[in-house]
Amino acid sequence: MSARALILGLGLVGLTACGGGSDYDRSAAPPAPPPPSVSAMVAEESMAFDAIGGAKMAADESAPMPEQPAGEPSAEQYIAYSHNLGLTLPKGGVEPMMAAHTEACRAAGTATCIVINSNVYSQEEDYASGNLSIRATPDWITGFMGTVEADAESAGGEITQRSTRAEDLTRQIIDTGARLDAQKTLRGRLLGLLERRDGELGELLQIERELARVTGDIESIEAQLKTLRLRVSMSSLDINYQTKVPAFSGSRENPLGQAFGDFFYNLSGAIAAVITAFAVGLPWILLIGLFLWIWLKLIWPRLRGKNKKPRAQS
Repeated sequence: MSARALILGLGLVGLTACGGGSDYDRSAAPPAPPPPSVSAMVAEESMAFDAIGGAKMAADESAPMPEQPAGEPSAEQYIAYSHNLGLTLPKGGVEPMMAAHTEACRAAGTATCIVINSNVYSQEEDYASGNLSIRATPDWITGFMGTVEADAESAGGEITQRSTRAEDLTRQIIDTGARLDAQKTLRGRLLGLLERRDGELGELLQIERELARVTGDIESIEAQLKTLRLRVSMSSLDINYQTKVPAFSGSRENPLGQAFGDFFYNLSGAIAAVITAFAVGLPWILLIGLFLWIWLKLIWPRLRGKNKKPRAQS
């Protein structure tokens, strides 16, 4: 009996030790972390997309454009063209020519050509100038510029100025499109968080504010991208019109004509200047004349007589 009791006692001690060890292990284990809040998720999403977008834009700006391997088609390029023409026309030809070109643009339709600005200046009877600014598709502008040259030659005028400027907007359009895609993805994730509604009222309001900010950024980026693409799809053309002034003309725009026109005005101005100078110098002339008369009539004879008397006595 004593041996059996001893064995039972050892078994109870072993069970007690095992149970105590498991309780100690459970009490010593750290508690599980609480689930992240909705506000923390919103902040992490915004910071992650801002960091990714900023890093991508910095990499695109710093890295050179990759070269396409031989035999593969190159990436699409976005080039914006702006043209400038200067016309010199005979007397009375500026306004009709400008009106015809304006009507040609409007007849093409707003989808092809748009009149941006139109001004006519006529300060003299035989001189006028004007400016016409349009925006149209590249193909239409190419043909229209040839028509303008033909019109100038048929009217007896000439093209005095011609310039074309090209601006590469490829990198700017690609970067703007990447920003737009990133913001749209962020908006989709915010909408997903808002649909679950598993947060408190303050956290839901924070999601709505962040969603409104992202939506505003998307609209602004879309407007910028639309403007850039419009500059590529619609080239600009500025035409300057000017009257050809003859060498001998009464127009004040011509130096000889201005000189002949101002002859009597300049003559009267010169006479007026002489009269003014005489009026200003007359008192000084009288004063100097009086001083000379006193010197010659009163002072100089006495000085001359004193000089002669000592010579007579010797």
